[in-house]
Amino acid sequence: MNIAPYIPLAGFFVNIFFALFVYSRAPHLPANRVYLLLGISIAVWNAGSYHLFIVSNHDDALFWARFLQFGCIFGVVAFFHLSLIVAGISSWRWMRWLYLLELGLALTNFTPLFIKDVRYLGHSGWYAVAGPAFHVFNVPFSLMFGSIFVLLKKMRTMPRMQRRRLIPLLCSQALLAVLGTNDVLPINGIDEYPIIHVKVYPWGSLAAVFYGIITAYSVIQHELLNIQAGLSRYAALFIRFAFMVSIMLGLMLGVQAAFGSFDRGSFIAAFSVFVISAVTATLLFPRLFGGKGLENWEHRILGDRFEYQDRIRAFTESVVWHNDINPLTDGLHELFTGAFRFQRYWLILRDDTLRAFMLTRAYPEEPLSAVPELKVPSPVFTFFETNEDHQWLNLGKDQQVRRARPLERQAREQLTRFPAEFAFPLRWENELFGLILVGNKLDEEPITNTDLTLLTDLTRRLSLVFNQIRLKDEVLRTQELELLGRMSRGMAHDLNNLLTPIWTLLQLASEGHTDERFDEELLAVALRNTQTVRAYIKEALFFSEHLRPDLQLGRLDMLIAQAVELARTNRKKDVQITALTPGEVLVEMDEVLLQRLLGNLISNAIDASQPGTEVRVELERLVKTEAARDWLRVRVIDQGEGIPKENLERVMTPYFTTKNRGDEGRGFGLGLSICRKIAALHGGQLTIRSQLKKGTTVQIDLPTRQNKPNHPVIASAA
Repeated sequence: MNIAPYIPLAGFFVNIFFALFVYSRAPHLPANRVYLLLGISIAVWNAGSYHLFIVSNHDDALFWARFLQFGCIFGVVAFFHLSLIVAGISSWRWMRWLYLLELGLALTNFTPLFIKDVRYLGHSGWYAVAGPAFHVFNVPFSLMFGSIFVLLKKMRTMPRMQRRRLIPLLCSQALLAVLGTNDVLPINGIDEYPIIHVKVYPWGSLAAVFYGIITAYSVIQHELLNIQAGLSRYAALFIRFAFMVSIMLGLMLGVQAAFGSFDRGSFIAAFSVFVISAVTATLLFPRLFGGKGLENWEHRILGDRFEYQDRIRAFTESVVWHNDINPLTDGLHELFTGAFRFQRYWLILRDDTLRAFMLTRAYPEEPLSAVPELKVPSPVFTFFETNEDHQWLNLGKDQQVRRARPLERQAREQLTRFPAEFAFPLRWENELFGLILVGNKLDEEPITNTDLTLLTDLTRRLSLVFNQIRLKDEVLRTQELELLGRMSRGMAHDLNNLLTPIWTLLQLASEGHTDERFDEELLAVALRNTQTVRAYIKEALFFSEHLRPDLQLGRLDMLIAQAVELARTNRKKDVQITALTPGEVLVEMDEVLLQRLLGNLISNAIDASQPGTEVRVELERLVKTEAARDWLRVRVIDQGEGIPKENLERVMTPYFTTKNRGDEGRGFGLGLSICRKIAALHGGQLTIRSQLKKGTTVQIDLPTRQNKPNHPVIASAA
């Protein structure tokens, strides 16, 4: 049995399959069309080679010899064109003339000018006899070696990891060029190899099988043509198995060339033993051949980066189930460092409490810090918010970046603090609220187009979920305040009922209806306590009202000045009260409510301060982080004893108080809760920072105008 015909037949199916697959990924790209032409040309060559082995008469052999040459004619120019594309060399202006030359040679292929006859060479099958035009074809045929020269020149300027990725393509092209030249020798009248005087054997068909497998893998997995295709574990196993079968066929073909043909039974037996042995060793003895040592060779030849795409997509699908930012960022860390294998990354989110963009997570770890470069307006915001098609920003130093437009260059310069390769936006309704920046991969591996596609899908889903978490926190705060309102109504109702008879009794006593049991001291205590309880009720009722603030445009700087002047008039301590404002500041606000907020905070600061110290009220404009409005920050700073750490998280809890010094100085535990609700009614936030023995700072961030709430619908994960 002659196995030689089955090798070009295998090459035909391999090259047709991968050519159509690559073309189907992006048929509009010129590079994919060139690859399709090359794959079909090699398949035509394989089909002709197969028939030249099996046909028995002269006329059929002449037909298939000419059929084969169509693949050779167009294959060599496509071969060279593909190498130019991989090397990034623009050449279409003169490549079209080369295609026209090959088209002219193809037209002569219908005549004896190109192939004038065929001859039979025994176990090597039928071979064409060259005509005059075929000798002309030998000139462009040398472009196959020119392709290798182009790729070698390109490798000198590539990073080490990218050079390693180009090696498989280079080796497969060299193999096809050398063995393809081998098959042309008999056509040019050379039937024996020089010196050794051994008959020429058609090894080029075997090279075509290897070329189809290795080149397709390089194009798909290494994305040499920007092909974005994810191969599953089963596809990886298929390619490895095909590679092993190609090696087996090559070895058997060599044995056949040296010792003669196989009979059918021996061939089937040898092939079956090979398959069974390979499968058994793979399943039962995975480390039989040296474990990791040889696995590294497999990675070099074929790579092993199929499964990571499934892992990334699985995480992307699971993102919507997260409702807490910490577990989500932990999972993101594992994905970036494990699956993507990034050396560095940065997660930047807008903190609605601090009204600034903050570095939320980084690898290697960096402290939580503000990113003042991100503000509105700025090139980064303009780049991402003005065009939804901008899915990432290239921060690298390659040739494409150097040709970037001015806005893109300005955006890159704004992020030069971070040694990143790409930046991905986190945005909702085209408003940027965060960025993910990623650096190089380990071992200097390039970030491929498949990586960019996966990261784009991931950041879209993360944008949705991060925004959902932000809304959830806002809803929880609202629900907490509503719950406090219900509690306050109940407590106010009960206290009012309890105080009504006492108040009536005290009124009667104050009008002269006295009794011996009521002496002057007891009456004074009762009146003072009643006034205290009534004030308590008044504070508690604030939560029970569904307030709709009367928002009017007013000057916040003047309101602060009035609150400070009122505090100076009513102060009971020798405490200096100062106000620092930047001039006229217009804000949409309810002046009555904000006056109450400022009065409460200044009063608390005076209570916490020692005589001779200072209470300072500051107003400043924040860096712009939203296009539609500005934000302001009010600070009330004292130099008092500070708040213990164990109490700092509880001070805004209703009914929690540290003022327990008798009846007159006793606090209600509602002042800060009321202040927080007033801030929330204005669309702002209230936060507290404190250090023992150094003082306390209460911070209120307020927008200059109110936005209508727009709550998105979160898509289910189903």
